[in-house]
Amino acid sequence: MVQALNAAAAGNAETQSLATALTAVRSQSLALCEPLTVEDFGLQAVAETSPPKWHLAHTSWFFETFILKPFAADYRSWHSAFEVMFNSYYNGVGAQHPRHQRGLLSRPGVEEIMDYRAHVDRHMQALLADEGHPARDNIFQRTILGMHHEQQHQELLLTDLKYSFFQNPLYPRYSEQPLPGADDPGPWGWLDYAGGTVTVGHEGDGFCFDNEQPAHPFILAPFQLADRLVTNADYLAFMMDDGYQRPELWLADGWAHSQQAGWRHPLYWLKQDNEWLEYTLHGLQPLSLHAPVCHLSAYEADAFARWCGARLPTEFELEHALKHSPVDGQFVDSGQYHPVLTTKTPGFYGSVWEWTQSAYSPYPGYQPADGAIGEYNGKFMANQLVLKGGSCATPASHIRSSYRNFFYPPDRWQFTGLRLTRNTA
Repeated sequence: MVQALNAAAAGNAETQSLATALTAVRSQSLALCEPLTVEDFGLQAVAETSPPKWHLAHTSWFFETFILKPFAADYRSWHSAFEVMFNSYYNGVGAQHPRHQRGLLSRPGVEEIMDYRAHVDRHMQALLADEGHPARDNIFQRTILGMHHEQQHQELLLTDLKYSFFQNPLYPRYSEQPLPGADDPGPWGWLDYAGGTVTVGHEGDGFCFDNEQPAHPFILAPFQLADRLVTNADYLAFMMDDGYQRPELWLADGWAHSQQAGWRHPLYWLKQDNEWLEYTLHGLQPLSLHAPVCHLSAYEADAFARWCGARLPTEFELEHALKHSPVDGQFVDSGQYHPVLTTKTPGFYGSVWEWTQSAYSPYPGYQPADGAIGEYNGKFMANQLVLKGGSCATPASHIRSSYRNFFYPPDRWQFTGLRLTRNTA
């Protein structure tokens, strides 16, 4: 009897903990929207971005589709059309509204989206409170996945909104908080890593996405990693040395893309009255020379590294360094929605996502989940590169050393930068 009571108490505590965590994550999405006007909720500048209200609806659709519909016996969908309108890419679920037309969805309005979220939240809390549900473990696992999925969309909400705001000649401010100045980190130094056989991938019992598994041994050659991020001043020197006009520095695809797109500087840089400015979510600012350079494509990052006589790290080198560093850096929790930290610290997290040269591909023995939920990561393992470490738009509770972000090499609207690496002499 005592053991049964203890087990019941532990189960109840676990339920309350998860329910509280779910509320916190869902509330954070709404908090990020507090600075927005009603008109802002529908902005979509390009197909790669999505309107804020779409992110709010899609994350609710995820809980509805993968948890409430299969496991809550009394659940009734808010609206049958939402299954198509807010399905991102899950072909196993059904059809999707065209991605590039998400900004045309003026209805449902913001008020109904908020009501939809509240509807989903009520039913999620009721389902989590059902201690005797036969699929309780599966419900818990999917709820945790849904929470991390929503944190990913919180980051996307900010990066997508920034791109859409940048199209406005008023250069709107998302945050009225002033950005702190970035301290001069001085010249970069090099940290030595001996290499050898290391473990790559997620270890332990905590949450991870399926693309972080299985953990497996990997042989690293000795390498050196810069002890700080590349700054705007560093990158400006590359530009002044005709870095964008020197094909010998560029990968063939990168050179072709750069020439076609007319790149001459990072995204969000502007030159006015012979002065460099940078658009941030805190408004248009004078370029902070000592802040990390960000919004670079992998092609630009690679060209800069070659200009320095260095290279981009592999994801395995960065993961090895991250694994032995505290998860301490500039994350979205700081309320500073632009990278400012480059200082030399033991940590390698935050400020900007760091490009690697590694193709986003499955680890040996990788197996996606069955059904539509298995489309979360696996089907994107082609033509993309891995990024590591998190950024100023990433929740601190969301990141870990094994986390594998991934984007296409030309992508620039994320908070992406770099840290130099070189082979041990």
